[in-house]
Amino acid sequence: MVQCPTVLSASGTIYMPDSRIFLNRASSTAAPPAQPSSNPLALHQLLPGYAPTPLLSAPHLAARLGVRAVLVKDESARMGLPAFKILGASWASACALARRLGQPTLHAASLAELRDQIAPLRPLTLAAATDGNHGRAVAHIARLFGLNAHIFVPEGTTQARIDAIASEGAQVTIVPGGYDAAVAASAALAGPRCLVISDTSWPGYEDTPRDVIAGYRTIFTEIDAELVQRGEPAPDLVVVQIGVGALAAAVIQHYRAAPGGPRILGVEPTQAACVLASLQAGDLVSIPAPQDSIMAGLNCGTPSLVAWPDVSTGLDALIATDDEWAREAMRALARDGIVAGETGAAGAAGLLDIVESGDGAALRAALELGPHSRVLLLCTEGATDPEAYQQIVTETTPCAHAS
Repeated sequence: MVQCPTVLSASGTIYMPDSRIFLNRASSTAAPPAQPSSNPLALHQLLPGYAPTPLLSAPHLAARLGVRAVLVKDESARMGLPAFKILGASWASACALARRLGQPTLHAASLAELRDQIAPLRPLTLAAATDGNHGRAVAHIARLFGLNAHIFVPEGTTQARIDAIASEGAQVTIVPGGYDAAVAASAALAGPRCLVISDTSWPGYEDTPRDVIAGYRTIFTEIDAELVQRGEPAPDLVVVQIGVGALAAAVIQHYRAAPGGPRILGVEPTQAACVLASLQAGDLVSIPAPQDSIMAGLNCGTPSLVAWPDVSTGLDALIATDDEWAREAMRALARDGIVAGETGAAGAAGLLDIVESGDGAALRAALELGPHSRVLLLCTEGATDPEAYQQIVTETTPCAHAS
């Protein structure tokens, strides 16, 4: 079995996680998180290309997993971008701009009207750290809003991701070290002419990351509406990939808003299992760089401070899985006609791991995963690195999985 790395707690204690699976005994007694009162959908509907993304069936994957159905919310083409991040980046940017103007919110009937409202703030730069998708989304929003963008990426970021960010007109800076180093570099730019739009948080910087989480609510609003239209029940299990925890927090806020919701499983890479380490330690911890999984959007060393309260009490379980399962998940989803990049396939990777590896029985039992289960996956990105995607999905040699 692939072991998680040694981590350093806030108190400076060296801590070695003892398992790659965490069953959260606190989740059943946790109070449902309060729902945000904001409605990001209204803003999203102003943006070019907005439309609900597809909710697809994956019958081949369902048969392989031995479950009743697998539904995949396909975020591989959200408003012209290959990932869901535009939802959080746009809402958080609009909220930060409103605060800079001294207003509770921006009220606009069109994108042109919104651009006029923020005109007094120009020249203004939006800055962010990213492993690829969030930074491109911030750069895209900056361009739509008539602002500048400066995006920081950790060393080792693929050239395809860097080029995609630059194609939005952003300045891109490569930072030595991992994602946390890129976060620190972006935070240092904050000032009168620069707003930092981060999806992770730290002491004193919490409003914008909360807005990013709120922006993701549109995904689940769309899912609920689609299931009602089809006359289908809600899922029994929701599987969410975890980086800093922002998307997981959005999942938890939505599905824990009332009793009786689905079970929630988190998935992260063994090379970047900072939430697993924190859950096992009972407090926020950081893992040292490098975080170098092919699931690049999940290569984070420290959980988000504002996501942690939801994640630590709202997940039923979490599994850290290795890159070979991500590759296999990409191929499995491709058989169902779904294009999922490495990060987008992480949820399916976790499920394949617990069903087909030798140590997932207890987790399957805890999640009540079986022939009756209706599972919801989030394909959070498409082929953001097209060359790597084609190489992976066309491989025919069986993978040797860790066990």
